[in-house]
Amino acid sequence: MQEYQRKQLLERVNKESATIGADIPDRIDVQGEEIDLRTFVFEIKRRETVPEGERERVEQAKRNLRRERLERLERIEENRVDFETGEEIATAIIGIDRALDALDTLRPADVETEARKQETMDQKRWMSFLKKALGQEDASGSKRGGY
Repeated sequence: MQEYQRKQLLERVNKESATIGADIPDRIDVQGEEIDLRTFVFEIKRRETVPEGERERVEQAKRNLRRERLERLERIEENRVDFETGEEIATAIIGIDRALDALDTLRPADVETEARKQETMDQKRWMSFLKKALGQEDASGSKRGGY
């Protein structure tokens, strides 16, 4: 593969808008295991929330997809494939990214607990901001005034 072709493929897979209009592959080989990726993603997305029992399965799938994406990307980066194979790999990477986007937007089953956690974090950030703004803490988070 020519250098300009390799750069073209890398640019294609790293573009922010690459997943717009992209399809999730029906089946994909991930870490040596054939997965019905589209069926899995749509099965999980249909629920809108991830039940407690499924959460670890989804997280494991996301880790495996990220690992597979990285391995495929390295094959292009290291110029270990011809251009035609590189195009196929780039299309698969974009499909993996599309699947990851879909899985990353899922909410946990216990939305109330997540909302409380988020509210607590927001309050902590607000208090920290106020302390810094009022001069009770310096930028490093240390209290002023000889404490």
